[in-house]
Amino acid sequence: MNRNLLVQSQGNLIAELAARFSGKLLLRREIPLDEKLFQRLVNQSYFTPTLSIKRKKFHYICERCGNRKRRLFANIPCNSCKKNHLYCRKCIDMGRVMECEPLYYWTGHEPKWKKYKSPCSWTGTLTPEQKRAANRIVQAVKNDERELLVWAVTGAGKTEMLFPAISHLLALGKRICIATPRTDVVRELIPRMKQAFIHVPIQGLYSGSPDMEGTAQFIIATTHQLLRYQSAFDLIIIDEIDAFPFHSDPSLAFAVHRAKKSASTSIYLTATPRKKQRVRMYSKKLPHIFVPIRFHRTPLPVPRLKMCFQLKKNVKRSLPPPAFIHWLKTRSNPERQILLFVPTILLAQKMDQKLGELLVKEKMIRREGLLETVHAADQDREEKIQLFRSQNIQILITTTILERGVTFPSVDVAVIDAGHTVFDESALVQIAGRAGRSPSDPTGEVIFFHDGKTEAMEHAIEAIVSMNKRGGFR
Repeated sequence: MNRNLLVQSQGNLIAELAARFSGKLLLRREIPLDEKLFQRLVNQSYFTPTLSIKRKKFHYICERCGNRKRRLFANIPCNSCKKNHLYCRKCIDMGRVMECEPLYYWTGHEPKWKKYKSPCSWTGTLTPEQKRAANRIVQAVKNDERELLVWAVTGAGKTEMLFPAISHLLALGKRICIATPRTDVVRELIPRMKQAFIHVPIQGLYSGSPDMEGTAQFIIATTHQLLRYQSAFDLIIIDEIDAFPFHSDPSLAFAVHRAKKSASTSIYLTATPRKKQRVRMYSKKLPHIFVPIRFHRTPLPVPRLKMCFQLKKNVKRSLPPPAFIHWLKTRSNPERQILLFVPTILLAQKMDQKLGELLVKEKMIRREGLLETVHAADQDREEKIQLFRSQNIQILITTTILERGVTFPSVDVAVIDAGHTVFDESALVQIAGRAGRSPSDPTGEVIFFHDGKTEAMEHAIEAIVSMNKRGGFR
């Protein structure tokens, strides 16, 4: 009897460990088990070690991030063996990987994930365009297609298009990950998905997130977090695949590819596919579905251009051009909040105080505090975004961190120094897409203040006009 209880207890422990560590690729210090138990599990082949950095003649490979650039490796003295060892500088933000420390992955029993009879609690209705895209996504998942790109204009309702495919896989007891390059997009998606799947445990993983276990059946994460996964997911959805840094960092694509199971599907979501994705689509090497219209069936706001000859002088003084102040006074709907995009963190920080004082003096805002700034280095940006969403902030100065993935019901959008190199075509299209997202206010204004029209501005406007035409608007 005692032996049976012991076997049962050990079986429960292994099942718990499988759910906790299956599909992960971790350093020893990232596995919070006492050394005696851990070594026993290694000896019984529940955990298997693998080299963290491999040497191939004169080449090095980091097995966690896939880095092969020699300049991103360095030597450091090892406290354990008193020798110099290689470490990878590319993924050091995730914790230092040294060649003398192996990575471990779970090779015991795979966990059995729950099968949900009716996982989706969303009661809305898809538009015909959304339903067509949703059906294509379900088809890709059912047929184990390797990849599918969903090209949908900003505000098309891409999130809702995913619900049928996610429901199908949860009903089969499969594991799902939605990954995105931007932390703010993860924060935006978590409450929406929890509301749509109220009976399904969902975990969000990003730098500084309250829960970093990453053991749920349904995970929403930044793409960086996938560096800790291997053969984990039956479906990986990459939201905003064209966003920085995903499109420019090969290690993130490497992590995504390794994190999915061999028989799995990758769904890519974007409103602004990059050139390499367009080439693959047009050469029929990348299956795709196109959604040319917003869910509320209203055209995308087309940006207006405003030439400002003294723009550089104004920016140097950390002030917007006078044309911006004139625009504020003459907007068609002064009740709308304003998203004001600037090219650098430094300008955002300096403009905050000066513009606030000017607008209070001009009686264009009632008091200081109705204007705030958010940027990538702002530790309070989540709180400020929520304050803006609840309309406790009138004007929000931001960098490109809010160019995509966030939704506000009624805003006008302005870009100061739109000709700056940080504002490429993709960024400008996405920025324009922040306006007019609500059915109750679908016609927000978008204006680019510049001191010389750039190809990025022209191409962004052409792209938006083209989308509107494909959506049936002239």
